[in-house]
Parts: sequence; C-alpha cells; structure tokens
Amino acid sequence: MQIDRRRFVSGALGGGAAAAMAAWFPAWAQPVSAGLAATLPTVSGNDIRLRIARQTMRIDGKLSRAIGINGTIPGPLVRLREGQQARLTVINDLDEDSSIHWHGLILPFQMDGVPGVSFPGIKPRSTFVYEFPVVQSGTYWYHSHSGLQEQLGHYGPIVIDPAGADPIAHDREHVIVLSDHSRLAPEEIFRKMKVNPGHFNRQRQTLSGLLAGKDQPLKERVEWGRMRMDPTDVADVNGSTYTFLVNGYGPRDNWTALFAPGERVRLRIVNASAMSIFNVRIPGLRMTVVQADGLNVVPVEIDEFQIGVAETYDVIVTPVEERAYSFVAEANDRSGMARATLTPRVGMIAPVPALRARPLATMKDMGMGAMSGGDAGCTPEHAAMGHCTVADASEPDHAAMGHGGHGGMDHSMRDFDVAPQVKRDPSVQSISPMPVDRMGEPGQGLEDVGHEVLTYHHLVALDRNPDVRAPDRSLDIHLTGNMERFMWSFDGVKMSDHHEPIPFIEGERVRVNLINDSMMSHPIHLHGHFFELVTGKGDHAPRKHTVIVQPGGIATFDFTADALGDWAFHCHLLYHMHAGMMRVVSVRPREDAA
Repeated sequence: MQIDRRRFVSGALGGGAAAAMAAWFPAWAQPVSAGLAATLPTVSGNDIRLRIARQTMRIDGKLSRAIGINGTIPGPLVRLREGQQARLTVINDLDEDSSIHWHGLILPFQMDGVPGVSFPGIKPRSTFVYEFPVVQSGTYWYHSHSGLQEQLGHYGPIVIDPAGADPIAHDREHVIVLSDHSRLAPEEIFRKMKVNPGHFNRQRQTLSGLLAGKDQPLKERVEWGRMRMDPTDVADVNGSTYTFLVNGYGPRDNWTALFAPGERVRLRIVNASAMSIFNVRIPGLRMTVVQADGLNVVPVEIDEFQIGVAETYDVIVTPVEERAYSFVAEANDRSGMARATLTPRVGMIAPVPALRARPLATMKDMGMGAMSGGDAGCTPEHAAMGHCTVADASEPDHAAMGHGGHGGMDHSMRDFDVAPQVKRDPSVQSISPMPVDRMGEPGQGLEDVGHEVLTYHHLVALDRNPDVRAPDRSLDIHLTGNMERFMWSFDGVKMSDHHEPIPFIEGERVRVNLINDSMMSHPIHLHGHFFELVTGKGDHAPRKHTVIVQPGGIATFDFTADALGDWAFHCHLLYHMHAGMMRVVSVRPREDAA
C-alpha cells in the first residue's frame, strides 16, 4: 500500500504540529503534493520563435525572480528532425544583452551563440535569427551564454529525432531537465564566494564530530589545515541556498512522469544546472544507458550515474510493477536533492531516500593518486604516457616524493616544475604532484555505495568513430584555481587576462590531456566538436562534448579539428567560467598555416 507522505505526517503529528514542523524538514523530505504530471511545452517546425523575458517562477510555493523563454522555465522543448534546416528567431525582451547557445549542436560557428567569440550577442529589445542545418540526432539543450542569466532560468531542452528509424526502441519518453535555483541574485552568490569561497559550505568538520570519531582523525585534520585545504569543499554552491529542480519544479511540487507497467520508458536527462553535479538513481529500478551527450552507446545496465553540468544521458527503464518509484538526483556533496516520481497514476508517491553521508576529499583528490599503489582505471595508453600507475604497481617511495620518514604530507603542493606551462601566479593554489587517469571511477562518494555506478569506461560508441587516425600531437591543459580566493583558470591564466586563442589547424588530430590541479570536479565543454574519450575502446571510443575531470585526476580525449572558426572551451560550472576558466579554440584553414 502506498502511503501519502502528507497524510502520514498530518496523522502522526496533527495538522497544526505538522505545519509547524514542516519548515524544519529539508526540502526533499517536506510534505509533497500528489504530483504534477505537467509536460514541457514544445516548439517544432522549420520556423521557431523564442522570446527571452523577465518573469517570476513559483518553486515549492515560493515566488522567485527569473528569466524565462516563451514564459516558461525551463524554456520550451525545441523538437527538431535530423536533415531539416532550422530557423530560430530569438527576441530579447530584456533590458540587457542576451544570447542562446545550442549546446552540443554541430553548426557554423557564427550560429553557436557565444557573445564576444562567435557573434556580438543579442542587444536589448532586438531580434537575432539563428539558421543552420540539423546534421545530428539525440538529446541536447540550449542556454544563455551572457553573464549569469543561465542561473536565473535561461535554459531549455532540445530533442532531435533521427532522419530514419530510431535504433532505441521505446514505448514512451519523458524529458527530465535538472537544474538549481536560488532566491539570491546570481551576482550576490558570486560576490559572497569572492569574499568567502566557503560561504555556502554548511558541512564542515566540527569539534563534536572529531570527539565522536567522525570524519578525519586529528592528525589528518592538522595536516590538511597546514595546507589550507578543506576536505568537505566538494561543491561551491549547494543545498544551503539552492533548491534542486526537475523541469522547473521543486521537491515538494513533486513533478510526476507516468508509465504503464511493462512499457519501455525512455528518460532523456539533461543537467542544465549552473553549479550542481548530480548523482542520479531510481531506487528499486535499474536503468539502461543508451545515449550519452546525444550519441548512441552500446546499452549498459547500471543502478546509478553521475551527471556533470551540461552532460546528457538517455536511459531506458522498464517498470513492471503497479507502484511508484522516486527519481532521485542527489547533489554530489549530498547537501540536497532534486526528486520526482515515476508512477502508473497521479497520486501515488514512493518513499524518498534519506541523503547519504557527504563525501570527504582524499589524498587522491589532491593529485596524489599514485600513492594508492595504482589506479584501477588506468589504461595501457595512459600508463605508457606516464599519467597513471597500473593497479599492481609496487608501493611508491614516499621519501623520494617529499613525504619523508615522519609520515606527513608535502605541504608545498606548488611544484611548478611538474607543470612548466602553468603561469606562476597567485591564482594557482596547487599543482597535482601525481595525477592519475580517473575516467574509470564513478565520482566522489560513489566508490562504495553497494551497487553498480556508471563510469566513462562503461561507455562504448554504438557506431564506429568517424575518424580513427592516431593523434598528430598531444596537448596538456591544466585546470587551475585558488579555492581560497575563488580564482579559476586554465594553465594559471584567466580568460580576461589572455585573449590569444588555442590554435588548431583544420583536419588535424589532437590528443588533449586535461589535468585537474584542483580538489574540485570540473565538467569541461568544447564547443562545435565531439571528442573521443581515451578509455581503451579503440575505434568505438565514446564520443562526447562534455567530460567531468575528477579532482586531482586526468581525463584524456582525442579530437579532430574539423569545424572552422572560433569556439569557446570552458568549465561548465557557471561561476568558474565567470571567474576565468575559459579560453577560445581557433580552428584555421590548413592553407593559412605558416
């Protein structure tokens, strides 16, 4: 028998007591509605109009200021078909410049929608027409690339149906857009983090926790303190100010998706948040991943997956019981969750799991991965490049690494000899001394959850890669930052301080090693291209447009510079990009090469 949470709380405490105590529950555990089975509005065809404007939005009964598209948040589902010529007229009704970037779409760079890089932006009270051929299919999304508008609701999903038969068989589909929302203005959020980067962290270690034997022992706390590093600093902005949303609805609103028992239900899941990496699961229901970043993969059955900001995953679920299931998207620092309900009929509510214990950063997250004696996710390709150590390697020489006979850790953590291309700048707080390939790992806090969690190593492209040439050259890019000053950059240089693009020649094949010198995960996005993750899958390597680079780790991809023009390349954590973790990639015709 399904128990209505509102009725249960009211019956157990009495209506007045329930109302008095409800405000003290975390958002995901508060009494919920019977379910809102609202579908996303859809626009389609060869001539689409989108209007950007200020509005309000109601989340869990509370009003907030926002920016919407065609009056909704998220914006309407843009439904296209592979092979069509798209024409999208965008009207900017704001009193400020705006833009729309078509995330993951392959198109001419002038249509990519990044002000100052590929076009001048859309001026207030003016119109811009995007026109491009639709050359792909899959699940994607769109969002503002102007200032911090994305945080206010300026985003929406895209579904492109294949020109022929869809190889992914399903009886029903639901688009699920995950996001985060704060009643604080995004400019105020940014200001608070510049003043105190730990402002929103309400999960720090405490004296009472130490006395109770929780978290790090005293010796480790002292060592981490000497290095001015906080092992609980997993997410900059979190559940202390954010409400986590599903299709614009809060946990109490309880957005609901319907199914008939036995149906193959396709969930097109988009992470359109500003700063939140989510861990997604449906307790009691396994998921089969069939698509990543819009491209089909060999189906793989899992129980949970981590989705970085700007990534998309399509999964198939086949519920056979006449019961409700909770769809849970837990923030990676476990400070809150977005939740929805999958159910055969509105009004059925499934139990919502409690938040799991928050993760703590480890020495591996500081870039000391080799000290574990090996990396289970290390591929022969990465071992040959010296980027990781195979799992059966002998124990490292701690004295040689500066860890000495006292068992303490090296407190400098800023050896620029390890990364000579990184600018010696106060914005670089640390450089990972021994980073390893972490693409075979599920993400912070998911190592021991007791069920199967997706990693990039699970992904195998359904179709053979279009370019299987070996790379012509290799390029190392360090993800750098100073977490105490909230400064973020590539190779120690902020976008605002360096306008020269990263140069590529049309048609060249390049291996890019992203080396994370910080203790935070970074979802890195390359505009205008797909790239192949180097995970040992040969000519069926998974192709993506966004990749999470785990703390202190390395993520490697090969890509073909086949899209002429200037393209943005950045961390998709909005405030990291805003603080400087962005560059321009310039692909020039081969005949212009000197």
